[in-house]
Amino acid sequence: MTRTVLPATQPGPAADLPGRRRPRMRLGRWSAPLGIVGAVVVLLWLVVAVVAPFVVPHDPLAQDLPRLQAPGSGTIFGTDALGRDVFSRVLSGATVTIPLALLLVVMSVLIGAVLGAASGFFGRWVDELVMRVTDLVMAFPTVILAMVIAAALGASLLNAVLAALIVSWPSYARLTRGLVLGLRTSNYVVSVKLLGFSSWRLLLRDIAPNVVGPILVLASLDIGTAILLLSGLSFLGLGAKPPTAEWGSMVSDAVQNFDSWWLGLFPGLAILTIVIAFNFVGDALRDALDPKSVTVRGGGATL
Repeated sequence: MTRTVLPATQPGPAADLPGRRRPRMRLGRWSAPLGIVGAVVVLLWLVVAVVAPFVVPHDPLAQDLPRLQAPGSGTIFGTDALGRDVFSRVLSGATVTIPLALLLVVMSVLIGAVLGAASGFFGRWVDELVMRVTDLVMAFPTVILAMVIAAALGASLLNAVLAALIVSWPSYARLTRGLVLGLRTSNYVVSVKLLGFSSWRLLLRDIAPNVVGPILVLASLDIGTAILLLSGLSFLGLGAKPPTAEWGSMVSDAVQNFDSWWLGLFPGLAILTIVIAFNFVGDALRDALDPKSVTVRGGGATL
């Protein structure tokens, strides 16, 4: 009796191993009205942040207009107590607040994701050290701790960003650690380990792509939070210094002139619209990247 011996098959690339999942974006989810509205508003504000220095009708620092003039044909958002055009200052504030908020979130993601990934993957003393520092930061209320740090460093936009960074990265560290802990025992990760690949290759090429989605969703939602935090610090006098055109400091100046309703209304609306828009975008990203989400269409459920 003859026996046929099949040729031994070599394991293919790690990307073809069973159980491996890659995040896929369901573009159809972006058809949700709120997601589209949020993306459009965010895009408009980003354009404003780029072109504002070239299109403002007046110098945002010039004090050459009538003081506390109500909105009208000459100044559509009115003027403040020093004779500065509020419309020009709101547009110029976008060039300050939005880039700083984006910078804050990017730095928080980088620091938190790296520390969280190292903590979840290597464990032992690395996990203990990172998590104890994270617990220490998260034990304090975020806004109060940021206020204390900003006050200790001195009032400036740079110090406000640094204070916000210190209180923002732990959420990314915890999220990344939890995702990595769940993935490192999955079938495809164990298979790659058995193939003899290094830990860094495993972490960067096989685990990292599967944690990008949740981190991206959290980051998009946190941009609005970062804008609120930076504006709040400026409102309290711990961020932007006069005469810098910044939305939080403009609302703070409006407190001294309650009768001039336009002083706080327009920078407040700027903060409101950009924060809500980023929240809408974050919700749309969550629906598009969540592999477990279910959409019901025409009476049938589709994954």
